[in-house]
Amino acid sequence: MTLWAGQSIAAEIDGQSKALTQALGLISSERMLTDIRTLSGPAFNGRQTGTPDDLASAEFVRQRFLALQQPRAPGSESPGATAQPPAPVHLQSAPVHTTKIDDDSLLQIGGIAERQPAVVGSDYLPILDSPSAELAASIVFVGYGISDPAGGFDDYAGIDVRNKVVLFLRGKPERYATQVSHADKAHMAHAHGAIGYLTATGPILNAYETRRGVTGRPSAFYGLTDPHRTIPGAWISTALASAILSVQQPGEDNRLRHLQQQLNDTMTPQSMTIDISIRMRWHSTRQHGTLQNAVALLPGQDAAHHHDAILIGAHRDHFGKQGGLLFAGADDNASGTAVILEVARVLASMPVGPRRSVLFVSFSGEEQGLLGSKLYVSQPMMPLTATAAMINVDHAGVGNGRLTIGVTGLEKPAAQQAGERAGLADRLDLFGFFPGGDHVPFKEAGVPTVTVVSGGIHPHFHQPTDTADTVNADILSAAARYVLAIAWQLADAP
Repeated sequence: MTLWAGQSIAAEIDGQSKALTQALGLISSERMLTDIRTLSGPAFNGRQTGTPDDLASAEFVRQRFLALQQPRAPGSESPGATAQPPAPVHLQSAPVHTTKIDDDSLLQIGGIAERQPAVVGSDYLPILDSPSAELAASIVFVGYGISDPAGGFDDYAGIDVRNKVVLFLRGKPERYATQVSHADKAHMAHAHGAIGYLTATGPILNAYETRRGVTGRPSAFYGLTDPHRTIPGAWISTALASAILSVQQPGEDNRLRHLQQQLNDTMTPQSMTIDISIRMRWHSTRQHGTLQNAVALLPGQDAAHHHDAILIGAHRDHFGKQGGLLFAGADDNASGTAVILEVARVLASMPVGPRRSVLFVSFSGEEQGLLGSKLYVSQPMMPLTATAAMINVDHAGVGNGRLTIGVTGLEKPAAQQAGERAGLADRLDLFGFFPGGDHVPFKEAGVPTVTVVSGGIHPHFHQPTDTADTVNADILSAAARYVLAIAWQLADAP
């Protein structure tokens, strides 16, 4: 019997489909939960970038990658495949600064007896790369903290903030088109003579903040400011900010909401001096450290394609111990790390893998401005021009049971098809570009990206309560199945 080329291709596709189905059945949520418990446990102390704890977590991941490096069984390769040696495992390193807030921080505001002193974690958190603070001053409310006279919006117009602590809201009015970062606001406060700042989420949330489940709690956060143009700062709760604004008008609990609404509607400054004082005190220890990415490569099975790669990445770092609080980082992002370890294990165990090579990268430094992914993009293990796509997995273990998928440079139907092959077609919400995460440097370098996030609200995001017991095994399994399916689909495409 003659086997036509079309029949041969159809048989190969059918074989690959069966192989993917087999691989999907090997995903183990219990393995991933064990990894999350380990990574978010006391052995790694919150995995703050540049610390010995994070270097230890990099070694943990490296050892797991090394355990994968077993050659496939003789004769198991697909037709046309070239025998590949065990895949290399690398550590990429770069110097980095790391800052730790000591345990004895203090924030005390006069005239608000029920919140004195403020409670670290629930009422306030020092910005994690803030300089040390030892000051007492009065407070000035400066709206959104934006000074852009040329753009027609200046919260500092007509108000003196020299030697004061300014209070500004996070974000910006939706009508103000220019992007403004937290670092920009801290630099503006410094330029106007302030000696400290407070920032808070306003009571009025935009659509994106509502969808993300943003709360009024302070969160762990790096300001990413120029150390020569910044001042001590803290993120305070919406409730504490409201109490500060209500001091001069007792009983008006909605004053902050009213001021924010006025700013949003009119873009007219609502800045004012508040007749209360604040004490801010903490010690920040700034040290040199080492950032490490752990990188592993599973070679492709097709001689014509194994020099091309799909990259699967997840950041490993979190915030460590700050202000006496441990930020364990189970969902963010021990979950993503566990997913890539599990997908790597499954792919390495398959007798026949996809045509293209698959790179696995455990990034550090994501919380400090995507330092690890920027390092990789500047020193790629395989050329970026040969990287067909980058799949980023971030906080993949908590939410409403759905998966949020962000796609750039690829067709959304392809992303949907992967969901169908993983049995998740009715659990996907497809979007375009996500503005934050380790996929961003790849997107900017021209590499197509797929971002995988568990959908819905993540109530413990950047909180000390982000612990392993909050992770949902079913959501975690769904994320891993999708990552495996989309990676296989992209790595095995003709």
